[in-house]
Amino acid sequence: MTHGVSAGNGSSRFVVVGCGTVVPESDRACSAYWLESGPIRLLLDCGPGSLQAMARTGLPWHAVTDLALTHFHADHTGAIPGLLFALTYGLLPDRRIEPLDVWGPPGTAEFFEHLSDAYGEFVLDPGFEVRVHETVAGGSNELGTEVALRTHSTPHTDESRALRIELPEQTIVYTGDTGPSDSLPGFCSGAELLVCECSLPDSHAIETHLSPGSVARLAAAADPEILLLTHVYPQFRLAADVPRLVSEAGWPGQVELAHEGWTRRFST
Repeated sequence: MTHGVSAGNGSSRFVVVGCGTVVPESDRACSAYWLESGPIRLLLDCGPGSLQAMARTGLPWHAVTDLALTHFHADHTGAIPGLLFALTYGLLPDRRIEPLDVWGPPGTAEFFEHLSDAYGEFVLDPGFEVRVHETVAGGSNELGTEVALRTHSTPHTDESRALRIELPEQTIVYTGDTGPSDSLPGFCSGAELLVCECSLPDSHAIETHLSPGSVARLAAAADPEILLLTHVYPQFRLAADVPRLVSEAGWPGQVELAHEGWTRRFST
């Protein structure tokens, strides 16, 4: 595992920045993931603690080109004001001039307007262009020339989205927060890496989150090369071997538990 080294020519990397939940924990930030591919530096969600986690793992937070949001819950968006404040004033005496593209579900523009009202004009006018794009579920958006971002509605909140990032040779899917969904396996199909929430044990399964049984069914249908479990509540994670439970529930493939700094490199 290598930290602080940019993806070289012909390679990409995915790094777990934060894999926690709404429960504060000393060893993990809330939801945030980093993907480098060519000139693209994509941050998937930006939960509390993620800016400091990027610094700890040596990621070039100041070079972020795109921010993609799954939904508006605070454990997925709480560090956005801090990120924009750091990009505004944290690089002095130099100033950022490159635009930041924000990709989010319907309501993202209004969400950023509310952040600006609460925190200040720097949210929308930090000295560089902040371009907010509201995505359509089922649609595809181009990030640069070689990265496509697709979205899919999930049963968590009205606006919740799973994100599918298609590189020239690989595909990564991040479920965001979701409950069981008949249509989600097709969206995840063909992914080399499936970053999948597994919030609760089967004994406490609910309609808006996944548990080992529903994760195993999703993985068995989607058949990823690697299943990476994330967003596991500590009350569950510290009391059980969550990957083993997913395997026992019917997923025979590779399954790992996310942690800060978990890295996967891809050839492109």
